[in-house]
Amino acid sequence: MNMKLIIIGGLIVFASVLFISVVLPWVTISEKPSDIFRPRTALEEEGRKVYIENGCTYCHTQFIRNIDWGLGAERVARSGDYVTEQPHLLGSERTGPDLSQEGGEHPDDWHLAHYTNPRYIRPESIMPSFEYLGRGKMLALIAYKQALGFKDADYRMERQRRWKTKAIEAYESGPDKNVEWLHSMVPEPWTKLPNPYPTTEVGLKRGHRIYQSFCIGCHGPIGDGMGPAQPYLYPPPLNFTLLQGRGISGGILYYQIMNGITGTAMPYFKRELESEKIWDVGHYVAVTFIGQSDAHHEPRGIDAAYINPPQERK
Repeated sequence: MNMKLIIIGGLIVFASVLFISVVLPWVTISEKPSDIFRPRTALEEEGRKVYIENGCTYCHTQFIRNIDWGLGAERVARSGDYVTEQPHLLGSERTGPDLSQEGGEHPDDWHLAHYTNPRYIRPESIMPSFEYLGRGKMLALIAYKQALGFKDADYRMERQRRWKTKAIEAYESGPDKNVEWLHSMVPEPWTKLPNPYPTTEVGLKRGHRIYQSFCIGCHGPIGDGMGPAQPYLYPPPLNFTLLQGRGISGGILYYQIMNGITGTAMPYFKRELESEKIWDVGHYVAVTFIGQSDAHHEPRGIDAAYINPPQERK
């Protein structure tokens, strides 16, 4: 191999990379606003500056790829989403979740607790606390986060505000009315569905572990809704001990853990927990905090092959 061949080969590789990485995107990327784009408010722009200053883009991306399967994946990112972004905050490190469609995923009070101390909301989070920002910058950052997704985020935020009004009204009507309202928001087939898994020691241990990983920050170690996030949330987290004798079923717990309760700080876990894990943590709550369980009751179908009898072998 002679020097001339090395130089020519190197130029060909360089030209190819330049064409693919610079020329082709420059020619094909649209500079027209996308269908969801809207200008940001002054408060949202202030929050964007806080986001940049604190290096949030080091851990969070703001774009969804065709291959993604997670938060925001309902909509693949388009170039028109970023027409006014200077600098672009696409990011490449996905240590935390992608935020391109974060707006409206949670109500504002969830974010306030999260920024104060992420462990309040996500007990195993590795995200640092941003309490040092002070309330003003924190609220600006929340406004920016709630605008990610533009018009789609606005729709989700409108839905959060609408359901928060209803949730607060129910909570302030007292425990009976609150539980009645919460149960009325669950489709009827779920309200009559028992937990299909039998009560076992190992199942309760699995449920306990999941509760510690996802639930304890809001609902507290004894299920009374007095976790460390509670002072920041309104309506406050549900006190599970109030559910005894109020018509709770495994299906109700499953549905609300899976789907969340929009307008409150209770998020959905359908993307993070497989079906059995939802049943396990719901059963742990039912046995430990509510004191009653419909596990393995009728109506039942065919048991899964790996399920042990209700009384585990010693």
